[in-house]
Amino acid sequence: MTRKVVLLLLVILSFSYAGNSVKIKEEVDVVGVRPNYLIGYGIVVGLKGTGDGTTTKYTLISIANMLRKMGIYIDPTQVKTKNSAAVMVTANLPPFAKSGMRFDVTVASIGDAKDIGNGVLIRTPLFGPDGKVYAFAQGSVSTGGGFSESNKGGKVTKNFPTTGVIVNGGIVERDLPFDFSKMEEITLTLKRPDFSKALQIQDTINRYFGKNIATAVDATTVKVKYLKGIEPVKMVGQVLNLEINTDSEPTIVIYERTGTVIMSGDIKIDAPIYVSHGNIYVSVEKKPVVSQPPPLSGGETVQTEQTQTTIVEEKGRIFAIESPRLKDLVEALNSMGVSPRDLIAIIQAIKNTGKLHAKIVIM
Repeated sequence: MTRKVVLLLLVILSFSYAGNSVKIKEEVDVVGVRPNYLIGYGIVVGLKGTGDGTTTKYTLISIANMLRKMGIYIDPTQVKTKNSAAVMVTANLPPFAKSGMRFDVTVASIGDAKDIGNGVLIRTPLFGPDGKVYAFAQGSVSTGGGFSESNKGGKVTKNFPTTGVIVNGGIVERDLPFDFSKMEEITLTLKRPDFSKALQIQDTINRYFGKNIATAVDATTVKVKYLKGIEPVKMVGQVLNLEINTDSEPTIVIYERTGTVIMSGDIKIDAPIYVSHGNIYVSVEKKPVVSQPPPLSGGETVQTEQTQTTIVEEKGRIFAIESPRLKDLVEALNSMGVSPRDLIAIIQAIKNTGKLHAKIVIM
C-alpha cells in the first residue's frame, strides 16, 4: 500500500520583542524609490510535447504572426503547438533601473500546457503601467525541479511545472521616468503605520542634524527637508541609517506552494476559540485554577487561568495541549498527519477571528 507522505518544514526563530534597535530604512519606504511591475505576453518553445493543445487558438495565431515577422507565411490552422506554449511574463523592476541592467522574470502558462520547464522564451517586450516598453525578456525557463509525467498508470506532478523563472532573463531598454535629484524633500512612509514610531523617527532625525527638518505628518508619513550643503544621496543615506527603538511584530510566513510555515517569536493564541475544518475540530479554552498556599505559610489563595488546546479528529484521535502557544498547536497538528494546506487554513481561520496576534505573509 502506497502512503502519501506530506512533509511540513517548521522553523522557529525566537527573539525578544522588547527594545530592539533597528535602522530607519527597515521600517520605512522612500516615496519614489519603489519597484515597478512589468508585464508582457510571449511564447515558450522547445517543449517536449507538453505545450498547448490545438484548441488554444491564440497560441496558433501568435506563432503564425511571429513567423510572418521573419518572412515565413503560414496558415495558423497548420501550426502545431505541442512543443510551444503561450505565457504571461511578469517582472519586478528595481528602483532607478538603468538601460542594460538585468533582472529576473517569471513565466506562467495561460493555455493548457502541461509543463513549460526547460523551454525557451522568445524575446518578449515588457510593458509598464503607462503602456510603454521598458524591457525585454528572453531565456530558458526553470521550474525549480517541477515536472509532470503521464502514462497508462496515471499522472504524477511535482510543484507547479506551468510556472517558471528565468534568472537574469530581463534586460532594461528604457530608463525609468524618475529624477531623484529634483526632489525638494524626502517623504518616508512607514511600512506599519504607528503614531509613536512616526514621532520617534521625526525626533531621531531632528536630533541627529540639530535642526527641525523632519515632520511627522500622520501615522504613516514623515517628511524631511533637504539641508543645503549636503548632497541628496548622502543625506538620504544618513537618514535611513539612523537607529530607532522599536517592538518587532511577530510574523508567520506561509509558502503555499511547498506547504512551508515559518514563525518568528513565541506567538500566543487567545482563548476561547473553536475551529472546525474538514474532519478536524480545534478548541482553545481557558479554565480557572485555584492556587492554594501551604498551611501556615502566610500566603494567599489566588485564582489563575490555565489554557488547554484540544484537537479532535473524526477517527477518534484526541490531542490535549496545556499551552496557549501556536508552536505547540502546529506541532500537534503535524504529528496527526494534517496536511500543510489544512494547517495553513486553520492558522488563517484563527487569525481571522482576531485571536492570533501576528502578521501573516503568504508567498
